[in-house]
Parts: sequence; C-alpha cells; structure tokens
Amino acid sequence: CRIMQTDRTAFKKYFSNLAIEELNAMQQASLEANAKNENIVLLSATGSGKTLAFLLPVLQRLNPHSSDVQALIIVPSRELAIQIDDVFRKMQTGYKVTLCYGGHKRETEENNLKQAPAVIIGTAGRLADHIRRNNFSVDHITTLVLDEFDKSLELGFTEEMSFIIGSLKGISKRILTSATHAVPIPDFIGLQDPVFLNYLPETEDTGSMLDIKTVFSEDKDKLNTLFTLICYLGNRSTVVFCNHRESVERTSKGLTEKGILNVFYHGGMEQQERDSALCKFRNGTSNVLVTTDLASRGLDIPNIRYIIHYHLPATEDVFTHRNGRTARMDASGTAILILSPDEKLPGYIPAVENIELAGDYPLPEKPKWSTLFISAGKKDKVNKIDIVGFLSKKGELKKEDIGLIDVKDFFSFVAVRKLKAGHTLQLIKNEKIKNKKVKIEIAR
Repeated sequence: CRIMQTDRTAFKKYFSNLAIEELNAMQQASLEANAKNENIVLLSATGSGKTLAFLLPVLQRLNPHSSDVQALIIVPSRELAIQIDDVFRKMQTGYKVTLCYGGHKRETEENNLKQAPAVIIGTAGRLADHIRRNNFSVDHITTLVLDEFDKSLELGFTEEMSFIIGSLKGISKRILTSATHAVPIPDFIGLQDPVFLNYLPETEDTGSMLDIKTVFSEDKDKLNTLFTLICYLGNRSTVVFCNHRESVERTSKGLTEKGILNVFYHGGMEQQERDSALCKFRNGTSNVLVTTDLASRGLDIPNIRYIIHYHLPATEDVFTHRNGRTARMDASGTAILILSPDEKLPGYIPAVENIELAGDYPLPEKPKWSTLFISAGKKDKVNKIDIVGFLSKKGELKKEDIGLIDVKDFFSFVAVRKLKAGHTLQLIKNEKIKNKKVKIEIAR
C-alpha cells in the first residue's frame, strides 16, 4: 500500500492517541483496497476493528482546506454513532465531526451544523430530516460509509437511506461494512464492481472460545428459572436477551423484585436513560443487563461472560450477533438458551450440554460501585480530568475510589466506590465544577 509520508506521520499520531501499535490484518487490507478501489464491501466480525478500517481511508480523502461537509457515515443506531464519534475524536485529527441521531436535540445538531463539519455521523432518519430542512449542504460530499448496512436495512431504514443517497450527487467513494454474510445490496446504493473483503471467521472456527448450553424451564414463564440461573452463575457480567421491549421491562422488574440488581435497555427509552443503563453495566454498578436485540450490534462492552437467551432468537443470524457480545478478543464466554416445556433447540444449534439447576443458590454479591449523574458535559467544557479533580478535592475520594467516567454532551456519569458515595454526595452538594453549579446525584 502506497502511503504518503504525511499520511504515515498522521497515522503514527492516530495510533498513539488510540493506544495501539499497528493495524491488524483486516484493517491493513482495508487500507490497501481502499487506496486502489472506489467501492468496498468489508465483512468482519463485531469488535474486530472495522471502525478504524473505514475511518483511515475516509481521512485520507479529506481536504484540510475545505470548509464543506466531505464525508457522511450512516449507522443503524445512536450507540454505534456515538462509538464511531468517540474513536474519531480520540484520534485528534483536527477535522470537525458532528453527530446526528434521534433522541439528540435537533436544535443542538442544527447549531453544530452551521459551521460545516468535515464528517457527519448519523442515523438514517435524523440525517434525512436534516437534508430535507437544508441544514447542511450535500454538494461537496464525495465519501459515503454505510456501517452495519444490513442492520439499517433490517430495521426499516430503506426509504430514508434511499432518499439520502439519492440526494448525494457527488459520491465517488462508497464503503459498506457488515458483520454477516450474504446480505443483498440494494441498487439505490449505487455500488459498481465492488471489491469484497471477507474477514468473517470460517464456520468451523466460529465461536471456538464460546460454549453453548441449555437450561430447561418447568414453566412456560421462565422468570423463576432465569433467577435461579443467575444465582447459579454468580456475580459475573451477563446480558439477558428478550424479543420485545415489554418483555425486557417485565423481566427486569421481576428480577429486581427477587433481589437481582440489574438494568434494562431498549429502543423505546429516552437517550439519557439508555446512556445511564449502559454506563452502569459497563462500569460494574450492575452486572446484569436485560435488553432487546438492539444491544446485539454496535455495543463495545468488554468482559461480558454470559449471554442468556431468555427468548429464543428469531433467526440464526440473530443468535450469532447476540453471542457476539461475549467470547471476544481471545476471551471465553458462554451462551445459554432457556427452553420452556414446549420449546425445542433451534435446528442450527447442535446438541449441547444442559445445565442442571438443583437446589437453592445464594443471591450474587452486590456490586461495589455506584454511578453518579452530573448535569454537565462536553458542551460545558467539562472533561474526565475535571471530574477526577473535582471528586478528589471536593469529594475526598482517592484515585482507587473513582471508576469509569463517561462524558456526554450535556451530562456525565462516573462510577464511585459504593461505600464512599453517600459521604461524597454530602461533601459536594453545594460545590461547583468550573464555576458552574451542577446537579449531582445517584444515577437513575
């Protein structure tokens, strides 16, 4: 791959900022293929580094002297948009990037778009809305990325995507990514002679670090079996998949009533609620996440040990993507399907070991962290260093008492040692961060 010296220097800086030493084989192949071809379809598993695999070719095409929008990245979910934006910002490229997604205030996005960013990352519905309102010019957009394009089509965004792509008259570069095989690419995307890069694992190697097991429920209502299973598994990071939003909330409530601390997550929640739930799960405030298949794509949460299929997955593809949350980056994991008396193991799953739940198991130990909500974020010029300094100085917390910090645009979440949380809240209740009075409380 011929890379200009200026690119090499920039890449070295990006790698340093991302704390990586070099590209993996898939990322290197993407860089080389994108240098020679205008239409690329990249197939690679979730968590393999696809974000960097398309961001680097996008950056190579940006003109630093242009004041127009030059690249558009369309994603199926807000969480994936936020994740890409986070990687882009950590690279410190010098280019402006703007996020656009439902649940975000449109007025905020409109203000961010007044001074055109070089790159826009967003969901199809919100991007289509901005284009219809002429909130940014599409005239100079030459690069289009459709990340997890199959999921966007699956979620019913075909009409919005068709409208967006039909509005982009100057596209000369298309990069599509997916974590699954054999998804038809609609004609409206305009791919011509695409180069396919297939880095999906071979079938026989898939899940080599993943154990698959079953548990039989005596009742059609599986809640008691789920409760017993979680107690049996102990205090380990666990995702419970349900097929419907209502089931997610009902199951979460049932577990709470039985003494299992958990959070739930689905597409019908307000953005702050979703952010709070994911942050609590990521930082160890809760070890159990009850969710729909929304969490099966685009979420990068390390060290998930168990996947529980409370409801059977609708398809083999759904099963694969749910399981993709665990056994990642050479770690092991276990997927467990709960079967009611009238359910059978899906045909695409071979006979597997059954877990026998016998007797009573103690409730899992409660997590040692709490999550604080702070009503200030990036737009208030507040960063992680500010929060650590504030909690150390005003809240009398030691470094080891402060866990993961997640700073959003208008609010932040921070994990603190549960034993210290009450005392710290009393100390900081009347204090200011960067001379601004903010609300600080236990995250709901």
